[in-house]
Amino acid sequence: MTSRIPHFIDGTLTPGISGRTAPVHDPATGVVSAEVDLANAAEVDVAVRTALAAAREWRTSSLSRRSSILFAMRQQLSDRADELARVITAEHGKVHADALGEIARGLENVEFAAGVPQLLKGDFSEQASTGVDVYSIRQPVGVVAGITPFNFPAMVPLWMCANAIACGNSFILKPSEKDPSASLLIADMWKRAGLPDGVFTVLQGDVETVDALLEHDDVAAISFVGSTPIAKHIYEVGTSRGKRVQALGGAKNHALVLPDADVDLAADAIVSAAYGSAGERCMALSVAVAVGDVADALVDAISVRLPKLVVGPGTDPATDMGPLISREHRDRVVSYVSAGEEAGATVVVDGRSADVPTDGFFLGVTLLDHVTDDMTVYTDEIFGPVLGVVRVDTYDEGLALINRNQYANGTAIFTRDGGAARQFQFDVEVGMVGINVPIPVPVAYHSFGGWKDSLFGDTHMYGPEGIKFFTRGKVVTSRWPDPATSTVDLGFPTNS
Repeated sequence: MTSRIPHFIDGTLTPGISGRTAPVHDPATGVVSAEVDLANAAEVDVAVRTALAAAREWRTSSLSRRSSILFAMRQQLSDRADELARVITAEHGKVHADALGEIARGLENVEFAAGVPQLLKGDFSEQASTGVDVYSIRQPVGVVAGITPFNFPAMVPLWMCANAIACGNSFILKPSEKDPSASLLIADMWKRAGLPDGVFTVLQGDVETVDALLEHDDVAAISFVGSTPIAKHIYEVGTSRGKRVQALGGAKNHALVLPDADVDLAADAIVSAAYGSAGERCMALSVAVAVGDVADALVDAISVRLPKLVVGPGTDPATDMGPLISREHRDRVVSYVSAGEEAGATVVVDGRSADVPTDGFFLGVTLLDHVTDDMTVYTDEIFGPVLGVVRVDTYDEGLALINRNQYANGTAIFTRDGGAARQFQFDVEVGMVGINVPIPVPVAYHSFGGWKDSLFGDTHMYGPEGIKFFTRGKVVTSRWPDPATSTVDLGFPTNS
């Protein structure tokens, strides 16, 4: 009998009552491993009301108590990382090492949030006017919801919930229905860390669940990571309902490779960034922009590395790249490769004909050369193991190509020239930049986010901007009676 994956409400695993479910697959076999409950509007209302009551109590907790729980959560994640990684691999398909890597990056955010006594310090101005002091404080917003994607079922929720909880909010997680079990393990960790019931909630669900969260009057803020069309929808609907919204959208990350680059270093970095986790990463490199005569050498260097990549189940220690998340998504990626070939791109390495397992949702790696900016393989976010090489004559041409793109999440430059690298970080219109670093995901004490159609809202994810998003600023102006006229015995002479 297929197991059921429930919600987590008020500190308890709670079976769904809507009667709606969705299948959860093992991507390495294609077999349905479980059914996940999908919350309806009534279940959302129960969860939000529970979270609201918890938020009112939690906001009164001391900063030291919050910090101690976050340190305990950090220990839970550290001690149970292997357990959580196995759950991720079983439902997402990524290799065990990649799963451990995403947990490590999520854990960094818990460590950052554990410093909440320092992070929530305000400012104070004594004697702004005679006898008048002015000071600023930051207070929690209340109930916040996180809507997270399938590709990082542990890391992205931890980007959101650590700061949200540290700031005194209650947090409702709506994970992807494709790999929902990691969310319940994270919920168990929060409970064991001592977090009060109701402060962390998991609502399994789909679009109906998301719409109910967007429409609920008691949800004060929404944090989202996913595709650009959905990010735009969530931002527009959420803000129209008076909610605070940060919505991170899609990406088409470029690597600009200059003629003076260390080609072997660049090729190693690009292969890792383009094909890791089967390319299902919002920071995956999907376009290599080769400047001048470096193009042939770069394509050759990348192509000789690709046959060495082992595609197979994520549970196999010998595997470098696991399956894609679903059969439909795999077929969609294949269609982009075919469209690129038909449009004139050169298929240097063809993942469609790769020797991969026949069960599950596997696809080999693909390298396309002579890609142009009017091909769908260039314009669209493919989210799969496909790398396109665009050839340009000059740095200026490559820069202009990157800056014209509607997505502006991450980019990288490969060069030995410090002046060129500095000019690139100055010129490029992209939110996160790597210099000889292919995936420039910021450490937890900075913030993550792109520009243009990669971000809707005015704050980036986690780090200092995350603290700002999950709190509201308040300024207090105070005046007290002159001690000389006070009727209270202060214990010292009034003329002192």
